[in-house]
Amino acid sequence: MKNNPGRNVAALIALAVALTSAGAIADAPHVYAITGARIVTAAGAPLPSGTVVIRNGAIEAVGASVTVPPDAVVIDAKGATVYPGLIDMGSSVAVTAPAIPDPRAGATHEDADRWRRSWILRPDLMAASLVQVDSPDLSKRAVAGITTVLSVPPGEMVRGQSALINVAQPPDDPQIGDIAVPRRGTVLRSPVALHLAFSNGPSRLGAYPESLMGSIAFVRQAFLDARHYQLAQQYAAKAGSTTPRPADDPILAAMQPAIAGKEPVAFEVEAVREIRRALEMAKDLKLDPIITGAREAGDAAAELKAQNARVIVSVDYPVRSKALAPDADEPLRILRERANAPKTAAALESAGVLFAFESSALMEPRDFIKNVSRAVKAGLSPDAAVRALTINAAKIAGVGDRLGSIEKGKAANIIVASGDLFDEKTTITRVFIDGRPIPLERTERRAADNRQ
Repeated sequence: MKNNPGRNVAALIALAVALTSAGAIADAPHVYAITGARIVTAAGAPLPSGTVVIRNGAIEAVGASVTVPPDAVVIDAKGATVYPGLIDMGSSVAVTAPAIPDPRAGATHEDADRWRRSWILRPDLMAASLVQVDSPDLSKRAVAGITTVLSVPPGEMVRGQSALINVAQPPDDPQIGDIAVPRRGTVLRSPVALHLAFSNGPSRLGAYPESLMGSIAFVRQAFLDARHYQLAQQYAAKAGSTTPRPADDPILAAMQPAIAGKEPVAFEVEAVREIRRALEMAKDLKLDPIITGAREAGDAAAELKAQNARVIVSVDYPVRSKALAPDADEPLRILRERANAPKTAAALESAGVLFAFESSALMEPRDFIKNVSRAVKAGLSPDAAVRALTINAAKIAGVGDRLGSIEKGKAANIIVASGDLFDEKTTITRVFIDGRPIPLERTERRAADNRQ
């Protein structure tokens, strides 16, 4: 076959045009202007009417008299309210911890003890590597206005290290070549904290520790062992030292940032006596404490404030057992706990304690805001509730300088609501994560298909 120079030149020109066009699409700025909306910035007083400009994943401008850029996609939000994306500060949804084979049948006592230890002492588990970022159970949270979640490994006692992640990934830009670039903005910070959960009854392992005090003793000893491991390594590393180097222990090594005060330790505790024990342990071991769950934290508000402990309040409030007959009586203590649970946040606000909210085991994302609304009805100011869902959560997670409020230069995780966030008739109409619009109908449909 003869070579046709004219045809080759034409083909090269066509290829060059195609590459140039594709490159222009890939590099095209994602610019949006949300206009005419009431804007709750979480950084100051709300703006009765204003404009938010988003460019390339960040907030470019916000104000009452902002000029709309000529290259922006304009979104008329008159009558709506714009909020920072909501942050759920505690969920294990879409996180699966690796199973550990049970060696107890025919195993030595030492092997059985190591197996039990590997179940209840897992500080080396990293939520960032365990979470299924494409899970519909995670992405459906966007429909409720939740743009970010603190993902926590499930488990008993020393559970692992959490990660702050966006609940949905923006669509991929067109790619040139065979190797795709990493997706934007999925993991925002990892690790955030080392998480503990005191066991308040017999372990499912059927062995020590089988009580709350045994659980507390085990966790305390784990931190002491980690500190001893650190000192042994330091002595062995000194010039001329004859001290043998300790055997590598990834579990104790993973606890080093926490014992050095470089990583917070999140204690999952509910009752006031457990909260005080957690604070005492943190003080004795020089740990940086975050109290999670915190059902009775209002009764320890003064101690929490004095120790500068942050609190993540669970809105998975206690409910009446479905196993009870409709006319069955309940103990006064149970009734009091159920009535007082929504009042905890207001008590923390009054004491000046920095707090946020977590969904814990709530199955439906919409119940997250619904139950925060119950805290507002129980005395929490609406402004404090918004801050707890946004900027306070970002501060506790260590990203307050780049997330959690509608300010110039911050990440554009933004939601548009049809009205006041705590009005039961309000719906979320638009969601931006990392400056990109998330298709809510498709997200909700994926979640519904996943449930079938």
